[in-house]
Amino acid sequence: MRFLIPFALMLGACQATEPVATAPAPVVEVDPIGMLSEEERGALLSKGAQVLFWPQPLRAERFRVMETQFPGRTAAPVSPRELPAGTPIPGADQIAEAMIDNDLVGLMVLQDGEVRFEGYGEGLTATDRWVSFSVAKSLTAVLAGAALKDGAIPSLEAPVTDFIPELSGSAYDGVTVEQLMTMRSGVAWDENYASPTSDIAMLYSQPYQPGVDPNIDYLRKLERAAEPGSVFNYNTAETNLVGTLVERAVGKSLTAYAGEKLVWPAGLEGELFWQVDTTGGNVGGCCISMRLGDYARIGQWILEGAPDGSGGSVVDPDFLANATAPAVNFGNGYGYGYFWWTYPGDAFGAIGIFGQGIYIDPADDLVIAYLGNWEGATSGQRSAIIGAVREALGD
Repeated sequence: MRFLIPFALMLGACQATEPVATAPAPVVEVDPIGMLSEEERGALLSKGAQVLFWPQPLRAERFRVMETQFPGRTAAPVSPRELPAGTPIPGADQIAEAMIDNDLVGLMVLQDGEVRFEGYGEGLTATDRWVSFSVAKSLTAVLAGAALKDGAIPSLEAPVTDFIPELSGSAYDGVTVEQLMTMRSGVAWDENYASPTSDIAMLYSQPYQPGVDPNIDYLRKLERAAEPGSVFNYNTAETNLVGTLVERAVGKSLTAYAGEKLVWPAGLEGELFWQVDTTGGNVGGCCISMRLGDYARIGQWILEGAPDGSGGSVVDPDFLANATAPAVNFGNGYGYGYFWWTYPGDAFGAIGIFGQGIYIDPADDLVIAYLGNWEGATSGQRSAIIGAVREALGD
């Protein structure tokens, strides 16, 4: 039985139905950009940069309705996975306090596949979506793994320029798909969210050019700072690049591919919304919106090995093992895999700015999905949230 959480937090049950044995209907590929004027397309770039500087109250209003702020595509659920109620965590009150102290709007804890805690704040409900920012990177990695298994990507050692020939002659010559997915391209990049002159801000502040992919156009002008594979440097634009690479490899949008390879097999209950750029391609490094319970479902599905619903898996087991293990070591047990962050032990996770994340610990059969509205883009609050849950669990 789920419980009522005090102090402006409200209980929200996941209304899941029994899964049915049916394949997903193909996503109808509608161009969400085609209806926009050239002026409106140009405005999308600057609006993307402005998100980083929205004040906290405006974020609370808009993060739940990003489909009203930006164009995108949706993938509908097919066979929702039931999330059964488990034994409530004895320290639920301290988790509720941690939610308030750390500016969370949603938190769900699954253990052994059962819901042991579920809470909401700032008026968010179980059927509302919330944007995840860079959590999308980890899901893009899953789709890249699916494309690898399907044979659309021949090898992670393939040069990026095989898929994105527009980058030939740039600092990306000789960079492999795997080096992109481990943030080790060696290309110069500044991901400072607080600076309006950083690369991440300037990417979305450049003048709009009809028919030009702004992400590729920006990246091809950058210089090399290190040998490919030698240095970790976090780069959202390169995850966008992997998204474009996957779209070109499989011949469909990331949203459509996610409908087949993620939404259906993971048993999502609500629609997945994924923003697009000025070309109409999905943004591989950002901006998926889903329900809290669906972030938890994805975490549980990954924990179980990404089963495909017919006895196999969406990605090869070796790929998933490598994706969620440290290709880059930061020390003290922390590292980075294929767009997944790795933690002490065998734990790993997907994280997004302003307090979004999925934490997965196979050793304890534990999934923690959380949605936030932090004052700043990055914060030490993430560790406090995970720590509060683990303490309440008696770890």
